[in-house]
Amino acid sequence: MSGEIYLTQVHRLTEQRRLQLTWSDGHSAELDYDYLRGYCPCANCQGHSAEQIKYHPPTQAVTAENIEPVGNYAISFLWSDGHSTGIYRFDFLRRICPCSVCVPSI
Repeated sequence: MSGEIYLTQVHRLTEQRRLQLTWSDGHSAELDYDYLRGYCPCANCQGHSAEQIKYHPPTQAVTAENIEPVGNYAISFLWSDGHSTGIYRFDFLRRICPCSVCVPSI
């Protein structure tokens, strides 16, 4: 497991409706709740194929009512719209990070 990047901190920024995520390599980013909900990785939201994950904007603004760890590899959310089946792996969260370090500008 050495060399693997993992999430070390999840901090709610309630008033901004965001999460601040920090990884073991020191990278930190803030992700909006709506952004996270739109990238829900569950089969109901993404389908059952192995195609690329697609963003599906939520039909209304959401908040994270509850955030729980899933083993040592992921977190799950109970969203204010009642959805709760997505398991957000640490590597997935890093892959969808929208910051300028993770998504270089063109």
